Amino acid sequence: MMCSKSTTTGTSKKVLFAASECVPFIKTGGLADVCGALPKWFRKDDWDVRVVIPNYTCIPDHFRNEFQYVTHFYMHMGPALPDKYVGILEYEYENIHYYFIDNMEYFDSPTPYGNIRFDVEKFCYFSKAVLSMLPLIGFQPDLIHCHDWETGLIPVYLKNEFQGDMFFWGMKTIMTIHNLRFQGVWDIETVQSISGLPEELFTPDKLEYKKDANMLKGGLVYADYITTVSETYANEIQMPYYGEGLDGLLSARRLDMQGIVNGIDYSIYDPMTDPQVHYHYDIKNFRRQKPLNK
Repeated sequence: MMCSKSTTTGTSKKVLFAASECVPFIKTGGLADVCGALPKWFRKDDWDVRVVIPNYTCIPDHFRNEFQYVTHFYMHMGPALPDKYVGILEYEYENIHYYFIDNMEYFDSPTPYGNIRFDVEKFCYFSKAVLSMLPLIGFQPDLIHCHDWETGLIPVYLKNEFQGDMFFWGMKTIMTIHNLRFQGVWDIETVQSISGLPEELFTPDKLEYKKDANMLKGGLVYADYITTVSETYANEIQMPYYGEGLDGLLSARRLDMQGIVNGIDYSIYDPMTDPQVHYHYDIKNFRRQKPLNK
């Protein structure tokens, strides 16, 4: 179903999930499951939770044909790029409000990811577009929940370029690590020239990583809080073997980091209704029915 242009509501806490993928629109891994399932479990009386992802052309047409145009604008990036078109579309699904960042140059693709150089550029663009759209759509989140390296520059932009605008004052960010192996690393000169971020941010205590720029590291430095997929993993990534080169930073931020075990969406993974389960079962008959599936 489609919905009209939104505004902030009441006294409820406002949260924006920002991610590169989300069920049911696009999925390559568990990140999409979390971003699709978690927003539905917040109490609607207390929380206004919304989601923003790219408007990939590989999102199924039965969804994309229902997206509603909200607005568009042109956004300044770095000196290596011309100003970029940013279209904002919206859609309501299962009582959750979704926004889609529209730009055919970046998101006209059969898959969400491809060449890493191009991915770095398009997610620099996506990160800045997420913040740039907020005043125009009338949504002022208390918290932006950023997922993996593709949204790593959101906390960086928020605490630097966007702090001059009172609209963003007091806005907080959480950075969630789903897979630490992927960090969005490219050379500093290129990332600076496409992101427009100033030279002083590309230092070892900020975005620099082994003389390259690291988008996830930037998010981990500037986010107000860090979460990952379990308490065990939160402890492991503070050690060199699991830390993928960021163990020192993660150890330094250990008091601002927490592991939270991923849950599942019970409305989908219900053995009584799941179409992938041949013999349905529940707590009363699982001893008899469940073995039949083997």
